[in-house]
Amino acid sequence: MKIAVAGGTGFIGGRLIRYLESCGDEVILISRSAAGGIRGSLRTVAWDECMERKEWFEALDGIVNLSGESINQRWTGQAKRRIIESRLDTAARLARLVGQLKEKPGAFVNGSAIGIYGTSETDVYDESSPVRNVDFLSDVVEQWERAASAIPAPRVILLRTGVVLGHEGGALPLMALPYKLGAGGRVGTGRQWLSWIHADDIVRLIRYCIESPNIRGPVNATAPHPVTNDRFGRALASTLRRPHWLPVPTFALRLALGEMANMLLTGQQVLPKKAMEHGFEFRYPTVDEALKAIYRPLP
Repeated sequence: MKIAVAGGTGFIGGRLIRYLESCGDEVILISRSAAGGIRGSLRTVAWDECMERKEWFEALDGIVNLSGESINQRWTGQAKRRIIESRLDTAARLARLVGQLKEKPGAFVNGSAIGIYGTSETDVYDESSPVRNVDFLSDVVEQWERAASAIPAPRVILLRTGVVLGHEGGALPLMALPYKLGAGGRVGTGRQWLSWIHADDIVRLIRYCIESPNIRGPVNATAPHPVTNDRFGRALASTLRRPHWLPVPTFALRLALGEMANMLLTGQQVLPKKAMEHGFEFRYPTVDEALKAIYRPLP
């Protein structure tokens, strides 16, 4: 296949490009820092050069948009503006690019997040659940999905991602650090749900969505077995052979992270109903399997 990836230098994007190349796909990387050129099956182009190179984007099987300012920072007023504007700007740029193409890409996959469902300790969410704009994160996701839905592609897929687990980036290294120091434990009450997915499974799911003509709209990129924060911590402690004993109090987390602490203190139980209905098979369906694959063999 021929696939363009915007935001392909981050944790998920870099892994996606390596996976697509291993599948023999032709890949175009769009990045702020990219210098235009061709290396084997990979072409790179800067955002400002896309219109000049638009012939590269003709007859794509798919475009994947993972661009946007990281949400893993203190949510000051200025940071909030950057987080929202970066997502709306890249969606608008891609809409202009796709609008200029003679042959539209078969699918447009846009990064999103399960935060759009709101939070609950009791409710279970799938792709049919209503959108709930209840906090900053859900507002960001709703605006991002609305902008992506305006892309003039035959199929738009809104990839609602949970916590992506991998040793080389994302949240897991920070979550594992207290355990490695012998001071790990539940966060807050520990009852909040964690909907997660192994990094290998999310890149496989992205490609699966592109090559599956009947997949469109919201797709939950989460494993089929979410866990509570306390259950996740115990699985991580067991895998790392470290104790699970020292709780992180709510007030300390709010003091350290401000409003962003809500991401760790609240959660949602999200199921990948659409992916499973369309035949996608998770390589790592349980958190124990995922963590063992990431950290084994230990020295």
